Amino acid sequence: MELLQLKYFQTTAELEQITKAAKALKIAQPSLSKTIARLEEHVGVPLFDRQGRNIQLNAYGKVFLKRVNRIFQELEEAQNEIRDMAGLERGNITLAVSLTNLLPEMLGAFLELYPDVHFRQVVEPITMMKQLLERGEVDMCLTFAEIEGPEIEWRPLRTEPIHLFVPDSHPLAGRTSVSLKELKDEAFIGLRPGYWFRELTDSLILKAAGFTPQTTIEVDEVDAVLLLLKKGHGIVLAPDLAWRSRIDLKQNKLTITDLGGSLTLGLAWSKNHYLSSAAQRFHEFIVDYFGNFLE
Repeated sequence: MELLQLKYFQTTAELEQITKAAKALKIAQPSLSKTIARLEEHVGVPLFDRQGRNIQLNAYGKVFLKRVNRIFQELEEAQNEIRDMAGLERGNITLAVSLTNLLPEMLGAFLELYPDVHFRQVVEPITMMKQLLERGEVDMCLTFAEIEGPEIEWRPLRTEPIHLFVPDSHPLAGRTSVSLKELKDEAFIGLRPGYWFRELTDSLILKAAGFTPQTTIEVDEVDAVLLLLKKGHGIVLAPDLAWRSRIDLKQNKLTITDLGGSLTLGLAWSKNHYLSSAAQRFHEFIVDYFGNFLE
């Protein structure tokens, strides 16, 4: 069994069509068909069900594909580890986050120490973050939602309450606290359903006050939420870290007297995927950064 056979099988399994797979692999269709047939002969069972020109991965093939994917993933991580040991790369880090406004300050401080490291930021709902982490497509996740799984490590960094933010022109502006019953008829701005923070706040309000917030504007970015707030289009629930770099919002922050609950910012990573030296350094930096975090 050769790696080339496995690569041909992997591509064919993903596309489930010999013609498309041959084109993607840039080989002749008969050559691909013969390679797959030899692989099936070696394994001892058919890996695809054939229906005319169409093929479909069968139960044997699905089990085999799972292992083949793992083989190529291990090979890729081995190459990354060796390159890192040999100093062939200056460091690449992919970070999934649920709160983007902290990044300029935090990454700026890290890049002052390690200016040659390259970052890529990913903003996704928590379910997608977990999948990316498990597949090794991101190095770490910095999020308020705890990511759980047998191969995932989670380290809490900071716990804080949820506050209400209102526009300058709002009747509640200038107050220091508010109860949920006063918010029943208010228009909220929030993340769209599917985002962990939206699900959490909706459930907390429903449990504490018996109503679901009227979220009239739904977006995908925390920054967009706060820009709409400043324009006066509604009120917003958010943790303190959401306005840390937006000092002009502090005067419009209210404590919610009867909401309950708090948020814990944490760092998640996979035990099954190799972290480069740059990613390991960044992991240590984040822990220290929030350990010395100033109000």
